[in-house]
Amino acid sequence: MELQYFGANCIRVATKRAVIVIDDNLDKVGLKSITKPTDISLRTSLTLPEHSQTKFSTDIPGEYEIAGAVIHGIAARGHMDEQAKKTAVIYTIEADDVRLAVVGHIYPELSESQLEQIGIVDVLILPVGGNGYTLDGTGALQIIKQLEPKLVIPTHFADKQIKYDVPQQELAEALKNMSMEPTERLPKLKLKPAELTDTTRLIVLERQ
Repeated sequence: MELQYFGANCIRVATKRAVIVIDDNLDKVGLKSITKPTDISLRTSLTLPEHSQTKFSTDIPGEYEIAGAVIHGIAARGHMDEQAKKTAVIYTIEADDVRLAVVGHIYPELSESQLEQIGIVDVLILPVGGNGYTLDGTGALQIIKQLEPKLVIPTHFADKQIKYDVPQQELAEALKNMSMEPTERLPKLKLKPAELTDTTRLIVLERQ
């Protein structure tokens, strides 16, 4: 499995049999969309644009098995939602003997039911930019402590090339609030299950 970061909350996950693109709203923030017709498109919020001309596209909770990947969408309270609303979706993706959890713009409080559905996490991908728009470093740390992943990959932080609706925190500031330092900065991450350890590490992926 290979992971690449394209800015905002957009991650491309390439498995042995599929390409999964998460939260490709890049053309809305001044960048170029990366989703192709052969890709699987997942969106963590109802507010993100749909890519209908793809192998599969969804923004709703449910369980899906496509091209060797098992995908589970879990309803969640959005960061700006009132307590009873759930306009966000957390995804778990299992493929190539690796389990990912992808957290979008959620409220930083997971229920026992959500934690049970998410289960064991090898890699946690979550936004950290804050400023009322999404999780900040403090909220991200709260989620990390609940899920105890082996790897953490931050997204949705300040970037001069990205036109966010709300200015986002610099990554260094977010990491300071998370009390974490990156162990590596990589253009892409090639995941091998045997190399994952029980100690949580943070890896920064450079925007492509």
